[in-house]
Amino acid sequence: MHRINQAASAHWTNIIGVCQVQEEKSLIERAQKNDPDAFTQIYEEHFDKIYRYVFMRVRTRMEAEDLTQQVFLNALQSISSYKWKGVPFISWLFRIAHNQVIDHHRKVSKVQTTSLEVPMASTDPDPVDIVEKEIDVERVKKAMVGLTDLQREVISLRFAGELSTAEAAKVMGKKEGAVKALQHSALAALKRALSEEWSYVEEV
Repeated sequence: MHRINQAASAHWTNIIGVCQVQEEKSLIERAQKNDPDAFTQIYEEHFDKIYRYVFMRVRTRMEAEDLTQQVFLNALQSISSYKWKGVPFISWLFRIAHNQVIDHHRKVSKVQTTSLEVPMASTDPDPVDIVEKEIDVERVKKAMVGLTDLQREVISLRFAGELSTAEAAKVMGKKEGAVKALQHSALAALKRALSEEWSYVEEV
């Protein structure tokens, strides 16, 4: 009986997955035909994940908001050339976001600044909400400074962007095994950095 239930559950999971893929494909096709409601739905479904990914890779919320908006603007301008290959559409969006962040860092690196301190732009309506929901993000961002670019990328995609290993591999242009290895080393380095931070706080 247990095996029958497992088989039935797997069967329905597959059916649901196929339906979701078909719905996404239909939504993209509508957006490619300049249906504004379709692209609005795409924007609303994926904005949060793209924003979290970008926010982990830049310094301020203002930068993250501007870059995320640019990602979707680029997506809107390029969606007509998007070709459905059975891969989740969000992987394509993350690829655009990845390139946008890289371009941003290149531009920033060319600008000479006299201070590393940039005021945080607070656009959140509730300061308490910021403390409760974003303090860990800020700690992780600070700890990620000591990671390599690839380690920061995989952490941002897997945990901020909530991509699967396979999806992250497609965005990064790497094999899943390589992404898993990067994730392992990145998490180990991140854990050490966070442990050192807490040790410092306790000593103070």
